[in-house]
Amino acid sequence: MVQGAEARMKGNEAETVKVVVRCRPMNEQETANGYKRVVDMDVDRGVVEISNVKGAETDPKKTFTFDAVYDWNSKQLELYDETFRPLVDSVLNGFNGTIFAYGQTGTGKTYTMEGVRDDPEQRGVIPNSFEHIFNHIARSSNQQYLIRSSYLEIYQEEIRDLLGKDQKKRLELKERPDTGVYVKDLQQFVCKSVNEIQHVMTVGNQNRAVG
Repeated sequence: MVQGAEARMKGNEAETVKVVVRCRPMNEQETANGYKRVVDMDVDRGVVEISNVKGAETDPKKTFTFDAVYDWNSKQLELYDETFRPLVDSVLNGFNGTIFAYGQTGTGKTYTMEGVRDDPEQRGVIPNSFEHIFNHIARSSNQQYLIRSSYLEIYQEEIRDLLGKDQKKRLELKERPDTGVYVKDLQQFVCKSVNEIQHVMTVGNQNRAVG
């Protein structure tokens, strides 16, 4: 039920990593089976408490503290505005940024990251960031931006270009003194609008491994 998202900003000589936890609501099967919620969240303090349902009621809960936590009532745009918008703003100012979702199958990673594209209230982090970036570019008059997109998959320790014509080809991780770590022969596509970058994502999603 708990998933984690790591947001990273790098600028000057310092690097900041924020760890954010979001908990999904119990699903229909869990409710029908009479399961009890074992996760409690104190949103104001950024605390997650986990109960052991097999233990005694007097047993203390395990407590974990994070940079921010979002419970089962949290909204997609609320999460984006509070946690991810500052990171994307820093990228638009020239810094590096990474949003990394982590969690077991069924915890809601896809909903948080992608959501429902055609529903503004349920759009996830990725489509919201697309809108954010291109709206910023449209309002800018004294700067030029070049948006290039790539889409890769690391599956069973192999790297695959989800936008490549040969889906059987495996790519190699390389490193250069000037640019750092990169993936050799990974394709990049210039995108000039939200629709273009969404199309890139759609094509890549069709080639993803699911398992």
